[in-house]
Amino acid sequence: QVQLVESGGGLVQAGDSLSLSCGASGRTSHIAAVGWFRQAAGKEREFVAGITWTGMDTYYEDSVKGRFTISKDNTKPTVYLLMNSLKPEDTAEYYCAVRTFDRATNDYNYWGQGTQVTVSS
Repeated sequence: QVQLVESGGGLVQAGDSLSLSCGASGRTSHIAAVGWFRQAAGKEREFVAGITWTGMDTYYEDSVKGRFTISKDNTKPTVYLLMNSLKPEDTAEYYCAVRTFDRATNDYNYWGQGTQVTVSS
């Protein structure tokens, strides 16, 4: 079992920055990758960014490339999502999720509770 806790959401204005944190606990040695997802009201959940647990590889959804940066603190089991140049369309509930080594690529099996990001125009 892996437990995840997100933090850092809030209300900001367009153009502002915000940093989200995802702290993992439990069987962190089983983690292969961490992803950030978001779900806006009335829309399906979408992938935003991902990082391997080693921190060696990162992945981004096209609309956030160049604005968002995912990173991992190798001194503690925490992944961050730095969001710059925020736009109103970035408004959503943001979730972090973990894929363990026994899962296929893109099959995230542990999820946090989510944190709301609201960007006003």
